[in-house]
Amino acid sequence: MQCNIRNIVSLATKTNLVLRNHRPALSVLGRRNYTSGEEVDLVVIGSGPGGYVAAIKAAQLGMKTVCIEKNDTCGGTCLNVGCIPSKSLLNNSHYYHMAHSGDLANRGIFVENVRADIGKMMDAKSKSVKALTGGIAQLFKKNKVHLIKGYGSITSPNEVTAKTESGEEVVKTKRIMIATGSEVTPFPGIEINEQNVVSSTGALSLEKVPEKMILIGAGVIGLELGSVWSRLGSKVTAVEFLETIGGVGIDGEVSKTFQKVLTKQGIEFKLGHKVTGATNTGSSVKVAVEGVKSGNKEELDCDVLLVSVGRRPYTEGLGLENVGIVKDDRGRVPVNGQFQTIVPSIYAIGDCIHGPMLAHKAEDEGIVCVEGMLGGPVHIDYNCVPSVIYTHPEVAWVGKTEEDLKKEGVEYKIGKFPFMANSRAKVNDDTDGFIKVLADKSTDRILGTHMIGPGVGELINEATLAMEYGAAAEDVARVCHAHPTCSEALREANLSAAFGKPINF
Repeated sequence: MQCNIRNIVSLATKTNLVLRNHRPALSVLGRRNYTSGEEVDLVVIGSGPGGYVAAIKAAQLGMKTVCIEKNDTCGGTCLNVGCIPSKSLLNNSHYYHMAHSGDLANRGIFVENVRADIGKMMDAKSKSVKALTGGIAQLFKKNKVHLIKGYGSITSPNEVTAKTESGEEVVKTKRIMIATGSEVTPFPGIEINEQNVVSSTGALSLEKVPEKMILIGAGVIGLELGSVWSRLGSKVTAVEFLETIGGVGIDGEVSKTFQKVLTKQGIEFKLGHKVTGATNTGSSVKVAVEGVKSGNKEELDCDVLLVSVGRRPYTEGLGLENVGIVKDDRGRVPVNGQFQTIVPSIYAIGDCIHGPMLAHKAEDEGIVCVEGMLGGPVHIDYNCVPSVIYTHPEVAWVGKTEEDLKKEGVEYKIGKFPFMANSRAKVNDDTDGFIKVLADKSTDRILGTHMIGPGVGELINEATLAMEYGAAAEDVARVCHAHPTCSEALREANLSAAFGKPINF
């Protein structure tokens, strides 16, 4: 039996109706302002993407909700020193690069004396951050979520103590949600000063373009921030322990293409190499590098060293030991399928539990976790959580890679379509990359979609929706797509997977 939407639409409709009937009804009547000392329904520790979304959802469902945040502004790493400010710099540095590199001249647009004002770029970044973090505070007020500025610590299964500027505030609660996110993973022996030896936080606030920058790690964070400073004129070299770039989960073929494109843009790669140490002389940083297999040693020097070897759960000072919660070997908080810890009244979501450290993953967990507290179904298909690298071209994927399917022994077929054959990409003169669809060989069900190209951070959501609904490649292939758009490349890749060949290539 062929697996496509037409065969399963009736079942899907019935299933959705059942799920909706079990979801808690929206209640705004029960919400009222928090009074110090009274018991609440939920305390959320942390106001990052997972925490603030969970707090708002809880309040919308009628729960009296308190959110405790240790920083001056809401939004966590993502809004303050992560996703949002990096995208501002990526976007604006790309405009500069187009003007400075001659790309605009090739399009018949001539500009003279092009220069980058780093101060103004940083001001634009800060303006965006301020607007969005301030927006969360307004959403809290609108939904009657009470915000406590302080450091939250669990003092019992039903009590959280917030250390604030004015002292301590004890909040009695029926439930507690840990949404404290993650922090930069330090590199042993290398001290970060956020000036010339920086983490992602410091790399977002450099006062001038470094002549040379070295990245320790060629994962998502390193490549995004490396791209920013490379576009602005820095000579960027990425040192990566693995033989591939892009981090965990990226498709091998996409990774190779990605490396070729970034190399063409001027970024150099030392793959299969490890950093063994760094010496900060003040005027420069000398980085000791060694081949993983060859053992060959060399010393590189740079103006700025970016340490981007990943992130780790942030659970410091949470008081987990007070309630008997023991972290796993990676510092994460263990939870069950309902996001409960071993203490039934205490839940955890986001970066501090298992799974990919992605803002949108934390948001979804926050919502379904809160709904589950009130009897709703708790389910997330982690195979349908997309990933995006916001370089240019963008890289995005969802589902299984070829490497995954080979390891699992799954028979699959491939549909591919290059952006060089897409009319919109062609007229935009933005044709690097391709879309690859992996589908089950016997049922045609989509198992994974992998993209590198213009705007694929948006296109991946169509692929994710298709996978969520169990679509076959033929289903996407038979959906009419507007012309000319880059999304037609996704349709063509699905045509290739379903029928063996696309139309326009």
